[in-house]
Amino acid sequence: MRGLRPQAVAARIGEIAPSAARFADQWPTGQDVEVLPPVRHALAEIGVHYLFSEDAPTLLPFASRLFLAREVLVRPSRWVWPRWMPTPARRFRTRQQVAFTNALRPIVRRRRSSGRLGDDMLGQMLRPSSRYGLLPEEAILDTLPGITVATFETPSRAAGWILLHLARYPQAAGRVAAEAALLPADPAATTSTHLDRLQYTQALVREVLRLHPPSWLLTRRATRQTDLAGYTIDAGSTVLVCPYTAQRDAREHPEPDQFQPERWLDDSCSRAKPGVFLSFGTGPHGCEGAALAMAMLTLLTAQTARRYHLSEPPGPEPSYQVTTFEGLTTVGLRLRATSRS
Repeated sequence: MRGLRPQAVAARIGEIAPSAARFADQWPTGQDVEVLPPVRHALAEIGVHYLFSEDAPTLLPFASRLFLAREVLVRPSRWVWPRWMPTPARRFRTRQQVAFTNALRPIVRRRRSSGRLGDDMLGQMLRPSSRYGLLPEEAILDTLPGITVATFETPSRAAGWILLHLARYPQAAGRVAAEAALLPADPAATTSTHLDRLQYTQALVREVLRLHPPSWLLTRRATRQTDLAGYTIDAGSTVLVCPYTAQRDAREHPEPDQFQPERWLDDSCSRAKPGVFLSFGTGPHGCEGAALAMAMLTLLTAQTARRYHLSEPPGPEPSYQVTTFEGLTTVGLRLRATSRS
């Protein structure tokens, strides 16, 4: 999609950075904080604003409830119901989907009738394209709820792992803080040039995503018969790909279980080789929001490390739980922040 292409994201870094800075500013110091809820709220603000600009405040509550409805669907249950069964969780998800659509519909109609389409993601979808022409209203309404939740659902899981690594590897966190110190004092003045200079921070984000991909299982369908590692895959077969294990392959990543952000700064790294890094998928079905997710996560990481030392409170390690779309998230993650100053 045009609005999610790297060049489109780069042009709007100044809109993404303030919410990342606000998340760091609002972190209460000197107390143990459950990390994922405020992270999710901050990334939801960024994602929904990126898609809808001035209409974001109207849609943010509906997006948050739709996220919750999707999570409820994967909670453990004593029973395995057929997919067609209208269980309470499925009815709840349907109601939230309808509520989001009903809130979005008048926004779409107002923008089209006024001619002020906007320069955000919705505005891009309202403009005719050379490939699809003018998208029907229903196509936009069917597409955007899923995209909206995806802008913060998966990045929130990733951010939990990233913040945990900042706490466990203070030397790496210090290097991130040193880079972040060169960011503009006014977050709104941040540009893609500033983002590009956060090379170690981006390397740290990629390394955490390598070790703990927010989606640990991908599915692909073979379009033709092919050979894979000595096995014949018939056309139409579903192939399961596990980034969690693939990205710990010692043939591609020396000392694969070690946290080494520097590996992404090494010119000899095989990061450009197809299939080596799968956290955003790969090929024509790779995640279209990869550039947005990397920008969000990099700025959130930089602004947090710039302000705080993070530490884990004593007690059991956070547990891991599979969530929506084969996501692996940290459950009960609590961290403590102390000011670097």
